[in-house]
Amino acid sequence: MEMVNRPYARAFEAYAVQHPEVLCLSADLTSSCEVDGFRDRHPDQFLSLGMAEQNMLSFAGGLGLAGFRPFLHSFGVFLYRRPYDQLMASIAYPRRQVRLMGFLPGVTTPGGMTHQAIEDISVMRTIPNMTVLEAGDATEVESIVAAADSVDGPVYCRILRGSVPRLFDTPLEIGRMRVLAEGTDVLVITAGITTEEAIRARGALDRAGVSVRHLHLNTLKPFDAAQIVAHAEAVKHGVITLENHLVVGGIGSMVAEALAEAGLARRLIRLGLQDTYAHGGSRPYLMRYYGMDALSLVRAVEGLTGQQTGINEDALGAVRVEAVHSAVKAEAL
Repeated sequence: MEMVNRPYARAFEAYAVQHPEVLCLSADLTSSCEVDGFRDRHPDQFLSLGMAEQNMLSFAGGLGLAGFRPFLHSFGVFLYRRPYDQLMASIAYPRRQVRLMGFLPGVTTPGGMTHQAIEDISVMRTIPNMTVLEAGDATEVESIVAAADSVDGPVYCRILRGSVPRLFDTPLEIGRMRVLAEGTDVLVITAGITTEEAIRARGALDRAGVSVRHLHLNTLKPFDAAQIVAHAEAVKHGVITLENHLVVGGIGSMVAEALAEAGLARRLIRLGLQDTYAHGGSRPYLMRYYGMDALSLVRAVEGLTGQQTGINEDALGAVRVEAVHSAVKAEAL
């Protein structure tokens, strides 16, 4: 597959220079969020608020009131845990057009608990007026900037950085999930980095005679429950969700709510972090350790269908192995 280096950096700069009312805000993680080049080339649209996220969110609310559309750049975890009160009072309640660009969602960082946004979907989807998006490939990273800025209200985005695979050839459209396969045995629902894992698993499952229906979500709020139910009705054995997040409150819970409210009796297996914090480590290691990778999905499919596929890691093809450390930032943050 094509790998795209730093798609966010180029996409944000290309968009922001065409929209002078868009401002780039950083909380001392400028290079880590790929906006250091923008800072250097467009200083009139860049503001550094330092390591003070509570102040940054309050300040952004004021900028929104003044007619600007600020894009806040930080690790996802620092955009909702530390400044939660400011997020609610200064941004969500008054429906400011503030775009919260959250990097390193879930286990995409080796930084451990303090840097891993593992409950952000559950938090942000409960906030009134908030839209929640998640990019799953380079194309969605490139298009999430314009998509987020089209929303009349606040938006939280889970952003991928660095070298990102290109899986799709059409841009992210808010409210439109991608139907990647239309099988009839099992419905698999993924988002973000788990979609690539499900694609790896799907080929092997097809060869083993398991027909997989695969949905990729990029809009987590508003959530299209009716579409989920319709796809769940079209499969024989049930539904599996695979997410880079805690299963409680995240996509697994969202799907469970949709099925329950529709009165649809389908078995549901939720793969993701199971009531635990993730420790530090490489992304492939953490996804395997916590049951979030392609092989974990295969085993869940076997449990749901009662069919032993004989699929092992070799049958899934090579997984991309990313360096835990970077020559530019030795701590990989």
